[in-house]
Amino acid sequence: MAASNVSSRARELRRQIAQHDRLYYEEAAPKITDREYDALLRELCDLEDAHPDLATPDSPTHRVAGKPLEGFSQVRHRAPMQSLDNTYSLEEADEFMARVERLLPGIKLRWTIEPKVDGVALSLTYRDGLLELAATRGDGSTGDDVTQNIRTIRSIPLRLEGDIPDLIEIRGEVYLPKKKFAALNEEREKEGNALFANPRNAAAGSLKLLDSSIVAKRGLSAVFYGLGAVEGGKATLAQSELLHWLRKIGLPVVPKFWEADDEAGVRQAIAALEKIRHDFDFETDGAVIKLDEFKRREQTGSTSKAPRWAMAFKYEAERARTQLKDITVQVGRTGTLTPVAELEPVPIAGSRVARATLHNEEEIARKDIRVGDWVFVEKAGEVIPAVVGVDTKARTGREKKFKMPEKCPSCGSKVFRDPELTAVRCINPDCPAQIRRRIEHYAARGAMDIEGLGEAMVDQLVTAGLVVALPDIYALNAENVSALERMGEKSTANLLTAIDDSKKQSLWRLLFGLGIMHVGASVARKLADKFHTLDKIAAASVEELESTEDVGAVVAKEIHDFFRLAHNRKLIETLRTRGLNFGERDERAAPASQELAGETWVITGTLSRPRDEFSELIRRHGGNVSGSVSKKTSYVLAGEEAGSKLEKAQSLGVPVVDEATLRGRLKP
Repeated sequence: MAASNVSSRARELRRQIAQHDRLYYEEAAPKITDREYDALLRELCDLEDAHPDLATPDSPTHRVAGKPLEGFSQVRHRAPMQSLDNTYSLEEADEFMARVERLLPGIKLRWTIEPKVDGVALSLTYRDGLLELAATRGDGSTGDDVTQNIRTIRSIPLRLEGDIPDLIEIRGEVYLPKKKFAALNEEREKEGNALFANPRNAAAGSLKLLDSSIVAKRGLSAVFYGLGAVEGGKATLAQSELLHWLRKIGLPVVPKFWEADDEAGVRQAIAALEKIRHDFDFETDGAVIKLDEFKRREQTGSTSKAPRWAMAFKYEAERARTQLKDITVQVGRTGTLTPVAELEPVPIAGSRVARATLHNEEEIARKDIRVGDWVFVEKAGEVIPAVVGVDTKARTGREKKFKMPEKCPSCGSKVFRDPELTAVRCINPDCPAQIRRRIEHYAARGAMDIEGLGEAMVDQLVTAGLVVALPDIYALNAENVSALERMGEKSTANLLTAIDDSKKQSLWRLLFGLGIMHVGASVARKLADKFHTLDKIAAASVEELESTEDVGAVVAKEIHDFFRLAHNRKLIETLRTRGLNFGERDERAAPASQELAGETWVITGTLSRPRDEFSELIRRHGGNVSGSVSKKTSYVLAGEEAGSKLEKAQSLGVPVVDEATLRGRLKP
């Protein structure tokens, strides 16, 4: 093929692929099969491999994931990315609009109303029409460079179409479509990994992955609705125009929005959105009300954290009425029995709910919940279903009051009623249900962090009799693990490697993983910092334990009693023979510096690594970590999607920093 023909064919292939991407991802109207699409992409790859000079920055072949990143670099937004004030009250929404009208007296105002996408805020920078940078919100002024991950999202064009400003920042949300979220959690459950709580968490976790090849498999999508900096041209004059223009230049936008010119029209739009919000492929928990004209927005301005011209109205948790068919009882890792409502399946907030927590026997009695009742169910935060009330008018007299069992439903042992904790507990340490929960807790990310040892895998191991106590984890081998369901050579090797790596974990993680009553991660750290080895903690008196910060009399007695039970002493000695770190080789326990001495830090939002790693980093450099913001707080370390703690810090004037600032202080 002549050089000119090759170049022409490459251009045509890029045009066709971009067109089919748009038809598939934005309009949901594909015109060719996956096989035909793959053939076009393969032909373009072959042409660019044979003629490297033909490759262009916007070629769809660049969506192929690159090498894993070592970490995310920090980038500064040209225009700040602010968050929105929000309300659950229509009256407060009316007050917001009246407040704007007072700021702009005598001016006829128009409003746009859009679905509030429950995703991760994102800013795209296009220079000369080409995608140059993608960044998370971060602290509003500085975010993480996630360009390599964003390039894998096919609904985001690498080149914009039409008359584009020389440089433009476009704002929106990355989300995980509902069907992709369900499939991802199903896959993670099969692999024994922890499930994502909701699509937004899954999207945030995906963007934080350093390996973009994994991001590409997640199937993220995005919608765009706003502008940041614009240089060398103007985009539009109003929000309603902007949404049409964004679609025209190739960017995905919300599938529907409304326009209104008064409070009544805004209310009608909010009600109309609520009726259809579960039909979208993204989760939405509210409506965003915005002034339409951009020049009016400039006149109203912003506060330090939010624009005065916009507000998010959030819908109340959706409630449904259904019948309570039965109350079953689950057994936790400490032996606590928890009642669970078995419901006639009912759709709530876009998902099918068949079970809900009932907390404890006292809660059931307080609400007078009976088997056979018609009950009201809500999703707390639209994630966790809970029974919130009873339709007593629907009772027939055949409903039955619930009574906690006298014997454990898992092992048949007699249960113990703890009057102080209003709890019913199974005190048999060999109870299969407790064994499962203890192992899950021990292997959890916040404890020994054994990747792959989740609920499904633990269930297989316990059912097969391979693990009946914590030390048995370290006796697993390739032969017995590979015999389990869905455990191939690679997944077996990964699990065994994670188990072996856990032997090196810090003392506080082991102490937390043991599941001692009332000993959380924070208390475990304090004990490790004071005693340095597990043997010294085990030998400590109640008085010595109680002298530890945050350890009161009840907790001290629980710790003391734990290490004096014969089966726990045997557990500790067996773990010792398995080669675990009891503190003697805990390198992280040694102070690294006193750079942060005397400072109190609060951590909020989604960071590039788990929060406990940042807590450990701060402590190693002499600082303290607190769970709440006060006037005594020195700094707040804020990540993506920071919430009320960030707002409180801003209201109190507490300095807010990002990861880059913290790490910069700790450099040698």
